[in-house]
Order: sequence, then C-alpha cells, then structure tokens
Amino acid sequence: MLESIKEDYIISNKKSWDAAAPRFFGRSALPVYGPFMPTENELNLFGDLSNKRVLEIGCGSGHSLKYMASHGASELWGIDLSDTQIDTARNLLSDCQAKLNLFQGAMEKNPGIPTEHFDIVYSIYALGWTVDLGKTLHNINSYLKPGGTFIFSWEHPLHSRMKQSGDQLVIHKSYHEEGLQQCEPWDSPAIMTQLKLSTYINELIQAGFQIEKVVEDVMICEDNKSGDPAVWYTPMKASLIPPAFIIKCTKK
Repeated sequence: MLESIKEDYIISNKKSWDAAAPRFFGRSALPVYGPFMPTENELNLFGDLSNKRVLEIGCGSGHSLKYMASHGASELWGIDLSDTQIDTARNLLSDCQAKLNLFQGAMEKNPGIPTEHFDIVYSIYALGWTVDLGKTLHNINSYLKPGGTFIFSWEHPLHSRMKQSGDQLVIHKSYHEEGLQQCEPWDSPAIMTQLKLSTYINELIQAGFQIEKVVEDVMICEDNKSGDPAVWYTPMKASLIPPAFIIKCTKK
C-alpha cells in the first residue's frame, strides 16, 4: 500500500513540476547552493572539474550542468521528474561541447544511468523531493565510481518548523515529526519528505557513503537584509536559523 501511495505522489509531483517549471528557470543553480548560503566560489567543494563525468539529480532547467560544462566537465548527465524541465535543459545545453545525456524520470528509479561511471553526482536543492530517500541514495551510490563524490544541498529541517512573527520565530511543528508532507509554499499538490538532519546523515552512512563535510553557514549581504516576512526565506529568519544545508560525502 505504501509503495502505491509513493507512486501516486510521484505522478502528482510530476504534474505540479511540469506546470511550475517556468517559475524556477535558473533558480537554485550552481555556483549557488541555496538561499543565504555561501556559494561554490567560497566553498570549492567540487574542486577541479576538468574531464570529470558528472550526474545531476534533479537537473531542472540545466543551469548547474551548464556551470559544470564551463568548468571543464567532459560528460554531463541529468535526471529530472519533469518533462518540461528536461526539454528546457536540453535547449539550454544544446551548444555544450561535453557529452550530454538527460533522462526524464523519478530519482527513486534508475532510468538507464550507468553504474560505477561517475566521478561526481550532485543535487542542488532537489533531493528533498524524493519520496524514498533510501532508494534514491542507493541509486546514487551505485552510479559513482569507488571513491567518487556526492554533494547535495537542501532546505534545513528547522526552516519549515519555524514561522516568522514580526521579529520573532515561533515553533509551529515538531522537529521530530518526519514523513511525506505537502510543501507549504506550493498551492498545487507537491509532496516532499520532511526529515531530521541526523536522518539524512544516517541514511547516507547506511547507503555506503563517508561524510566529508556538513555546511550550515549563512551569508547575509547588506543589500538583502530587509525583506517581506511573508516570503518563504527571509534575512531575519536566516540570521537565527540556517535556511539550508550542504553535505559532501564520498563513496567508500
């Protein structure tokens, strides 16, 4: 029964993402990891990308893959649930010199991606859309060469548990509550997995990864210190709790 429910959520999320794709064109793409976070320019988590085979989980409009191409990656691979996103990414990357392979499909299943092929697998603000983190991480581990790198960013679990009320934050949900939930900022059906940070770390270890670095740093520039509290990510909220996190790990 649970697997059938997950399949229904994947189908529903695909419809929602196909409709919403234009609104997310070029958003949350490298060198940016997420709202109010240090960028790849500051962190240098990927290192030298020359001649690397890279795979993006949730490749969206293709802007992060374009970043990879501009830094010398030799093979660009991506998977995304949305047909609209895949079509957009294919158009964006049409003039790239690197080998390009894009797949429409759910990250919980392998649509034909080769195993033990990639130097780097990464996901920029997309992994939390999985309806089965264990399966997704198992797939990612299988795609990587031994010693390969997996890097991902996602919304910090504390962020949706706190609401801004004036100049204060109010806890409105338990941090310990985990599971598949409707994404609050979306009006259309959009199901994502709410998990504790420790769950992400333990699931990574269970899938065969070694944790190298966890980033929860916040960077708030002078020109973005003001903001509407009705907006999902605000400077005031970011000054008190991290809006997002990054994890870098290695396949054992």
